[in-house]
Amino acid sequence: MGIFDGKTAIITGGGKARSIGYGIAVAYAKEGANLALTGRNEQKLLDAKEELERLYGIKVLPLQADVTPDEKSEEVVKETVQKVVDTFGRIDVLINNAQASASGIPLSMHMKDHFDLGIYSGLYAVFYYMRACYPYLKETQGSVINFASGAGLFGNAGQSSYAAAKEGIRGISRVAATEWGKDNINVNVVCPLAMTAQLENFKEAYPEAYEKNLKAVPMGRFGDPEKDIGRVCVHLGSPDLKYMSGETLTLEGGMGQRP
Repeated sequence: MGIFDGKTAIITGGGKARSIGYGIAVAYAKEGANLALTGRNEQKLLDAKEELERLYGIKVLPLQADVTPDEKSEEVVKETVQKVVDTFGRIDVLINNAQASASGIPLSMHMKDHFDLGIYSGLYAVFYYMRACYPYLKETQGSVINFASGAGLFGNAGQSSYAAAKEGIRGISRVAATEWGKDNINVNVVCPLAMTAQLENFKEAYPEAYEKNLKAVPMGRFGDPEKDIGRVCVHLGSPDLKYMSGETLTLEGGMGQRP
């Protein structure tokens, strides 16, 4: 018996890859949750469905969806959420993990297209998904887990639109925690640091910069997407941490310390 037997979680950006989203999906699958996974790459979603269903005996609904500076994006999210409800009959946990950004571009050189990419794929996506899922989360007294970043907390250079989106996500999460507390919906934020395929590519392309970044982590390693990030998300969606809401957790191996 798992914590989430008979329950449903939506994970945005959950396609199969060495990614945080897939690590969360594995952690939830091991606890018996049926999963709705969204993403841009249909094949990665289908690969995730095949592996998760085969290994853990759950049901996975792959949904190709993307939030862009397009007037149709909100309808895409509404339709996506409706498909989840039509398939599983309920939503217990919403995990907003997906985010695209134009990183490495100084603020003075940032263009509107760069900024729109970060804001729409992150902040607007969170807004659309939270609003569409709210009636169903109210029924199940569910949980929301939104993803922010140390880039916003600490003002990382070259990440202005990404940081702006992530801090906006923290703000809307705190408001939701206040407004939805009466419905017994808890809303929390995770700022992760994990070894992903993207980070592996960075290591290969810029080995010296990679080692410098690694040395900045007090624990001396980057996190594991499933064990260090996914398992925390399992607990955030479980009854054990139901009374915690509106909080930001930095899962950065000691690097995210702040007063």
